[in-house]
Amino acid sequence: MELDIREIITVGMVLFAVIDIVGSIPIIVDLRAKHGHIESEKAAIVAAVIMIVFLFAGEELLKLIGIDVNSFAVAGSFVLFFLALEMILGIRIYRDEEASSASIVPLAFPLIAGAGTMTTLLSLRSQFYTINIVIAIILNIILVYIVLKSSSKIEKMLGENGLGVIRKTFGVVLLAIAVKLFAANVKGLFV
Repeated sequence: MELDIREIITVGMVLFAVIDIVGSIPIIVDLRAKHGHIESEKAAIVAAVIMIVFLFAGEELLKLIGIDVNSFAVAGSFVLFFLALEMILGIRIYRDEEASSASIVPLAFPLIAGAGTMTTLLSLRSQFYTINIVIAIILNIILVYIVLKSSSKIEKMLGENGLGVIRKTFGVVLLAIAVKLFAANVKGLFV
């Protein structure tokens, strides 16, 4: 266990880019319009629990089905790469099904703690100390909660162009992280 502020910041930024809660404000606003009140506390707590449980149990699940962490990290780098392309190019590669309620599904899962986040957590675990990842998860969940609570105000303040710029900027950061994850873990496949 080694607490490292730089690792917390790095992991926090990676998770922030993958979760993309600011870029998801239009989706959140649409869900609020369709389903009325969104339970921000419930969505944030459930997402945190899903992420932390997967962080600790995900590797055991992989071992159970015979996949090593390096293989999962390389696969995760591809998922991050495509998520980044979606953010940068403004296209949809991954499509979610329509939801009937907005508290747990689709907010907590898969919008906040979705496949990209799960893949990222295990990929990060191969490079960073677990305590730093848990702290970064908690910080991100606090930010997610704040954004969920004030999504309509943020949308009005940033406008459509501002949200687009933020989304594309984090897309480029995520793309660079995907390349780094791939490069760091691909060597482990051949050892």
